[in-house]
Amino acid sequence: MNENYQFWSYTLMFLLQTHGLILFIKIFEVRGGGKKPWPQKGLGRARHGSIRSPLFKGGGVIHGPKSPTPHFYMLPFYNRVNGLIATLSVKLAQDDLHVVDSLEIPSGEKDYIEELVKSRLWGPSVLFVDSSDLMPRNITEATDTIKHVNLMPVYGLNVYSMLKHDTLVLTKSAVDVIEEKLLYHLHKNNAKPEKFKIDQV
Repeated sequence: MNENYQFWSYTLMFLLQTHGLILFIKIFEVRGGGKKPWPQKGLGRARHGSIRSPLFKGGGVIHGPKSPTPHFYMLPFYNRVNGLIATLSVKLAQDDLHVVDSLEIPSGEKDYIEELVKSRLWGPSVLFVDSSDLMPRNITEATDTIKHVNLMPVYGLNVYSMLKHDTLVLTKSAVDVIEEKLLYHLHKNNAKPEKFKIDQV
């Protein structure tokens, strides 16, 4: 297991939510400064065309950041795959990964899901993952107002969300999908077949 994959994947998902809000204005965006401050010649002073030049206090800024600035970058595909594998392995080793038959619960009350999480010692924050994005009604209503208990379809599973929550709860169908996808990408042959050449004798 390589922890670098976890770090890279976590950083990627974190930067997806980050936008630089620093804004510097350039010389043509600063108010005023339309008149030449002094004549070009005759005073022995350096020539200037505007008091909003970057050389003056209160002037524009050269090459400053412009908001919003995205910091997004895309990791190589297999780095993301290995990041998922590493994080799932850590969750399993720490006994923070649990598998259930389904997400069907008998009640849609908030107290019921909180008592369930407390009785099973699932920690303060829980991420439920199912193979479908259409979750059962009761668990959807029960977790709607609980910020630290979240639902996620299996196709949205990522390293950032798994590390953000203390406990990961997967349904059996979600485990089957994850296993199928990961094994496929780990064992598929990406080698391009050689082009057929006619043997000229």
